[in-house]
Amino acid sequence: MRIFVTGASGWIGSALVPELIGEGHRVVGLARSDASAAALTAAGAEVVRGTIDDLDVLRDAALASDGVVHLAFKHDIAFSGDFAGAAEADRRAVDVFGDALAGTDRPFVLASGLAGLAPGRAATERDVPATEGGPVSMRAVTALATLELASRGVRASVVRLSPTCHGEGDNGFMATLVAIARAKGVSGHLGDGANRWPAVHRLDAARLFRLAVERAPAGSVLHGVAEEGVAIRDVAEVIGRHLGVPTVSVAPEDAAGHFAWLGAFVGMDVPASNTLTRELLDWRPTHPALLEDLDKGHYFHTATDTTVTA
Repeated sequence: MRIFVTGASGWIGSALVPELIGEGHRVVGLARSDASAAALTAAGAEVVRGTIDDLDVLRDAALASDGVVHLAFKHDIAFSGDFAGAAEADRRAVDVFGDALAGTDRPFVLASGLAGLAPGRAATERDVPATEGGPVSMRAVTALATLELASRGVRASVVRLSPTCHGEGDNGFMATLVAIARAKGVSGHLGDGANRWPAVHRLDAARLFRLAVERAPAGSVLHGVAEEGVAIRDVAEVIGRHLGVPTVSVAPEDAAGHFAWLGAFVGMDVPASNTLTRELLDWRPTHPALLEDLDKGHYFHTATDTTVTA
């Protein structure tokens, strides 16, 4: 298949591109910069220049493809305070893809999230996200709109990703926790740290997206979850041990002061199951688990470029 991928040079996209090419697919990647375009060309992909705001570019690329994987999301503005703006841009892109693919039975795979799906218990693929209650719910609305494309003749599916998609080169939540611990001189968790995050290795996530675009049935919800829930206290202890700093409890009222923007997330208890995803696509995560990956040491070799103030 000729597959159009947004976010193709990003964290998961840069793993998905070789995964797809290795299985014989042709990949066309969206690139918003010269550096992204060069990386995609080097990986063996074709390049379309533009951003997810260039709706004509997205439509034309989708029409010329046998399927679409939409990974791009404006995380830069989302985590700097404009999550609503990022979610609105995402929805516009999904609407364009839906119109382009309607009636074709071609696959469309959307990357979404697990945050807030079923706090305090293991969420399953059958759980329906809340569509009210804050900006984050706007992304849930887009995911539901994607699933509704099945009624318009699109083989649409949604991959709900774990909050931490880890691996060497990660600059996401785990790298941020390391940077905060390095800056503060302590490795913190909120309260007793018993709250759990699901986790998945980047390479396992890439394989799931490949399986989804190849054969996920229309209307499928998939969980990019290798581990149902890792206690944040355990994460903090590994980080503290590697950095040689104490592991401490941070009071909930001090979350924003200690963890900055991550304070809104670090206390979440959002375990999730992958049972239905495994059964549907025979997806079997094989790469290192989160704590094992942290123990490999690559998160601690050099300071990350994540900006954190002490």
